[in-house]
Amino acid sequence: MKLLDGKKTSTEIKEEIKLKVTAIKTAGERVPHLAAVLVGDDGASLTYVGSKVRSCKYVGFESTLIRLEEDITEEALLLKIDELNQNENIDGYIVQLPLPKHINEERVLLAIDPKKDVDGFHPANFGRMALDLDAFIPATPFGIIQLLERYEVPTSGKHCLVVGRSHIVGRPISILMSQKGPAGDATVTLAHSRTQNLKSLTKQADIVVMALGIPEFLTADMVKEGVTVIDVGITRVADESHPKGYVIKGDVAFDEVAAKANYITPVPGGVGPMTIAMLLQNTLLAKQWNQS
Repeated sequence: MKLLDGKKTSTEIKEEIKLKVTAIKTAGERVPHLAAVLVGDDGASLTYVGSKVRSCKYVGFESTLIRLEEDITEEALLLKIDELNQNENIDGYIVQLPLPKHINEERVLLAIDPKKDVDGFHPANFGRMALDLDAFIPATPFGIIQLLERYEVPTSGKHCLVVGRSHIVGRPISILMSQKGPAGDATVTLAHSRTQNLKSLTKQADIVVMALGIPEFLTADMVKEGVTVIDVGITRVADESHPKGYVIKGDVAFDEVAAKANYITPVPGGVGPMTIAMLLQNTLLAKQWNQS
C-alpha cells in the first residue's frame, strides 16, 4: 500500500509556486493577489479562510480578507463582488460558502467574474473544463488529479467509480478522470445516494473516489484487492476521549480498506491540503491569463 500524501505534495506545490513568485518579484512585476469574502462568523469557514491567508503569505502572494456582517443584504454583497470584479489589483477571489440563508448563493456565484473565479464554480469555467479548454478547475478535483499524476497512479483504461454528484467535487472529477491525460483516460461511473447495488459497483472499480459525506461508509468488503481509493470526506465525529471532543473521519474506513489498497489517501492529510494548494495555483494562473 502506498499512501497518497496530500500534506507532502501540497508543500511541494507551494514551494514551486514560491519560486515562481520570486521570479515575478525579480522581474519587477506585481505579485499575485488573492481576496476572500467571508460573511458572518462560521467557525469552520473562519478556520479555512485563515489557512488560505497563511498559505498566501507563505508563497509570497498578497491577500485580502473581506469580513462582512451576517445580516448583510444580498444587494450589498453583490455590490462588494462588483467592486472586486473591477479591481485590477486583485487577480482572483473567493466567496466562502456557505452563505447565510437569506442570500441566494447561485446569484452570488454567477456575479463573480469568470476570469477571477479561482474557486472554479462559475458555469463558464465548468463548461470550459468539460470541453477540455483552459479553465479554473475546482480546487478539490484539481488536487485529486495532481495527486494521481504526481504519484503516477495508473488510470488509463481503469474503471473509476465516483460516489457523490456535487458540482464542487463529484461531477467535475468524473469529467476530469474521463479526459485525455496522465491522470485521465479512465472509464467513469458516477454513483450517488440513490444508486442501487452500490456495493457491486465499488467491488468492480479499480479507482474509487468517495465524496458522499458519510463517515467510514466504504469498508473493506466493498472493494477489491489492489484498488486505488481517494477519500474526499471530512466529518467531525464526537469522541469524548479526544482532547477536542471530536475526531475527523473520512468516508473510508481507512485501516481496513488500506490493507487491500495499492494507493489510498488519508483523512486528514490527503485531499484537504491539496485543495488550498490548488487554489493558490489557480490564483497564479489568473494573474498569468489576465495579464496576457
